[in-house]
Amino acid sequence: MEKKVKILGIAGSLRKESYNRGLLKAALEVAPADCSLEIFDLSDIPLYNQDEETNFPKSVANFKAKIRAADAILFATPEYNYSIPGVLKNALDWASRPYGDNAWDDKPVGIMGASPGLQGTSRAQYHLRQVFVYLNMHPLNKPEIMIATAQDKFDAKGNLTDPKARQKIGELLTALTACAMTRCTKVKS
Repeated sequence: MEKKVKILGIAGSLRKESYNRGLLKAALEVAPADCSLEIFDLSDIPLYNQDEETNFPKSVANFKAKIRAADAILFATPEYNYSIPGVLKNALDWASRPYGDNAWDDKPVGIMGASPGLQGTSRAQYHLRQVFVYLNMHPLNKPEIMIATAQDKFDAKGNLTDPKARQKIGELLTALTACAMTRCTKVKS
């Protein structure tokens, strides 16, 4: 049996009932058979403090280990003030530190996001792509998943009910899995 591609899912929101956590929940439901998806909760990651780089908090060390063990990363991010949420930027910073110990290095990455607004997290996703350049991450260009008016696409229990969005999430996971398989093959040969 072929090895499954390990994808680490990260929501850029701490809110338990966030739409973006709902996107990751939907991703678990539509994930292709050749991948496994684990969702990491950022709520235990403290604010970044360079003074603690020599003695990482346990939650950060665990986070970096999960990133390194993953073949690919899947972000589900809201958009706050035309950009990425502080909690997500904080997590990106911690996992890239100290200098020369970047856990994100060379990881394929998928991005999706849901928002009540009409832009559907487009600006946040573009800002993430800028950060990925420095972190040497490799974002997929398509499919783009920027879900606008999210309040109309989730039920009261936080389940994504929009069939087109669910289909696109499946397509994103299929593409991310294929990308990770290709990269893994190149590294091993």
